[in-house]
Amino acid sequence: MTWNDLLQPNLIISGSVLNLTPAIIQQYGLQGLVLDVDETLVPLRVGLASPELQDWVEQVRSSTQLCLVSNNLSESRIGGIARSLNLPYYLGAAKPSRRKIRAALTGMNLPAEQVGMVGDRLFTDVLAGNRLGMFTILVDPIIHPDVALRSHPVRNFEVWLSEILGATITPKERKVNKT
Repeated sequence: MTWNDLLQPNLIISGSVLNLTPAIIQQYGLQGLVLDVDETLVPLRVGLASPELQDWVEQVRSSTQLCLVSNNLSESRIGGIARSLNLPYYLGAAKPSRRKIRAALTGMNLPAEQVGMVGDRLFTDVLAGNRLGMFTILVDPIIHPDVALRSHPVRNFEVWLSEILGATITPKERKVNKT
């Protein structure tokens, strides 16, 4: 696999994970989603799921298995978010390591190709998912309002580097529009 293949998401959703609708999930034949937590579901320093996220999880879980996989080591924070959403979770994943994502796939009892890896980072979420043969979905990060005025240097660097390596992360048109 080339760097281009490893860093290229299968789908780019404009906006937050909340724009990933059950119709889009069904369109791609996904039976499960592995979800990153920090800045994919909640801002970095927030310890609770928003009402909008709780509603989204309820809509999606009716037809799709869900599991959280986070690099974060905080049991109290990640576990609290997972419990508030009533979802299984793995923390300390060290993505792009595949070990905890494989455990999530085993827990779902689904093959990798039927599961979407959803995250806001190319060199962790997308890279790990592509290494496993999952359907990778890149979303815009959810950033805490206090941080929103500052740039997002790590993500900006990842996008810049991935484009040098041949991935198309910032196309003129996003790969999917909200349906």
